[in-house]
Amino acid sequence: MRRTIPLFLCCLALACAALSVSPRTSVEADALQSGGKLQWYKGNMHTHSHWSDGDDYLEMIGAWYRDHDYQFLVFTDHNILANKERWVVVEKTKGGKKAYDKLKAAYPEWIEERTNDDGALEVRLRRFDEVSERLNQPGKFLLIQGEEISDSFHRHPIHLNASNVKELVAPRHGTSIAETIQNNVDAVMNQRERTGQPMIIHLNHPNFGYAVTAEDLMRIQGEKFFEVYNGHPGVHNSGDETHASTERIWDIVLAQRLGRLDLPVMYGLATDDGHNYHNIPSRASEPGRGWVMVLAQELTAAALIESLENGHFYSSSGVVLESVRSDGKSLTVKAQSRGDETFTFEFLGTRKSTPLDGEPILDKDGQPLATTHRYSDKVGEVLKTSSGESATYEFDGDELYVRCRVTSSQKHPNPSEIGEHERAWTQPVIPE
Repeated sequence: MRRTIPLFLCCLALACAALSVSPRTSVEADALQSGGKLQWYKGNMHTHSHWSDGDDYLEMIGAWYRDHDYQFLVFTDHNILANKERWVVVEKTKGGKKAYDKLKAAYPEWIEERTNDDGALEVRLRRFDEVSERLNQPGKFLLIQGEEISDSFHRHPIHLNASNVKELVAPRHGTSIAETIQNNVDAVMNQRERTGQPMIIHLNHPNFGYAVTAEDLMRIQGEKFFEVYNGHPGVHNSGDETHASTERIWDIVLAQRLGRLDLPVMYGLATDDGHNYHNIPSRASEPGRGWVMVLAQELTAAALIESLENGHFYSSSGVVLESVRSDGKSLTVKAQSRGDETFTFEFLGTRKSTPLDGEPILDKDGQPLATTHRYSDKVGEVLKTSSGESATYEFDGDELYVRCRVTSSQKHPNPSEIGEHERAWTQPVIPE
């Protein structure tokens, strides 16, 4: 059966038509490029503040992203929403006096402070609604309420981010890693259906604690997003000799979902997972490392979520893409050069003839390790490599999907892993 996913739209009429059909329905031509009502919006979907384990205040974090040319930011503190009155002792916050002094210098009339019975200085953390009212600029900058649902199974951390949530989602737990993921996904989707508020959920950093394998993720339903790049230096994006990289996990999941399981594609996000907002750059978990570029009709949570769900975005750790085009017969990607920057385009995919059986990795005693299985090298193979400012891959027709990774000649100025280059990742396309 011939199938394609309408990833990219070039006009409003085509966008409206695509929303009314299945993600596997064919369209004549798709283009991810700004123009008319469609504009690029840069955003980060993973952020922590003093409301959980970040070292700065909501308003200071929001202002950092606004002042660094982001158009939207999702606050995702652990198992909490910033929607109630909360006072904290300044010296006991992760940011301490340094963060407080910066806050007071930036917003002197905004501070509410008091001295507690022990003589310690306390400050009221501003709620999300207060901060968003102050910082939001229609069409220019948008703050979105989210939550990092921080769950676990045995010793394995299982974290998922819900964007644009209306109510707190308590961790749902489960009898396995996969069930734990599914239960939390279901909880967010149930809230979305019950409240009518657009919201999405994505799996965070699968290699944090090497907790989530491709086998855990591939069968999850209602979950279309995971972090292929996370800017925290402790999440092992590249894996190791025993554990698959996040990109390898992505290709395995795509091959299985499209080749065997009859499930939709999984989209790859790039995020910061920022916790530390002072002394930048350093080797801490800082802002500005990874983001998504979303093509949407307007800067609203509903419009952004609609575009994300339809795959109208790419992910980046520095590379800017001018356009991504697919007509069902080819995929063309054009990057935007800055100075003498050059690019390597790698088109990756899995062919329909590729063996999809995997084998567990064994320890020294011959026992299976709780890690992603080994699969054929043809899963997620590099189908073509090109250099320049643009590149095109002509589909053979036997690919389950094709995606493109664009690597810059420039190294990341503040990388999550030493020596990494700036990159961009397009979303997978299914040829006709």
